[in-house]
Amino acid sequence: MPRYIAFLRAINVGGHTVKMDQLRQLLEALGLSDVETFIASGNVTFKSPAKSTAALEKKIESQLQKSLGYAVATFVRSTAELAAIARYQAFPAAELQAAGHNLYIGFVATPPSRDVQQKVAALRTERDEFHVHEREVYWLLRTKFNESTVTGARLERTLGMPTTVRNITTVKKLAAQYPEAI
Repeated sequence: MPRYIAFLRAINVGGHTVKMDQLRQLLEALGLSDVETFIASGNVTFKSPAKSTAALEKKIESQLQKSLGYAVATFVRSTAELAAIARYQAFPAAELQAAGHNLYIGFVATPPSRDVQQKVAALRTERDEFHVHEREVYWLLRTKFNESTVTGARLERTLGMPTTVRNITTVKKLAAQYPEAI
């Protein structure tokens, strides 16, 4: 049975506190199996016979809205997709390895249009650079996250669709848990 990773927006941020055992139970109630959470910030792995990540996203979003009382945008990737995301080189290695530089991944439900990609690219500053590939926005930050003039909310407004952002370290650690997908 395939394993998937769900990246949930608005879990344990902004006053929305959810215990991980409660989150696991909510997803298990949907018939998902082998449900595990990874750090308490809305990263969940599970197995499902479903083949459509979009259908899984809608199913999880509906369950969380009903149970938690607020919308939780959900972005599901297969282990193979996650491995490809972790390996993808959106920026030169020298930039990624430079002291103080960090890479973040913004997950969206559908690939942004060319027009939206151009708007995201226009967010570029000396500290921030963006690259869109498929359903991810790669964000090179040449400073600390809290020192950027671009925020996750601003990125989301520019994209015109929900997004959730994770550090590449988190993405790589999750991908490493499933080496069979690499």
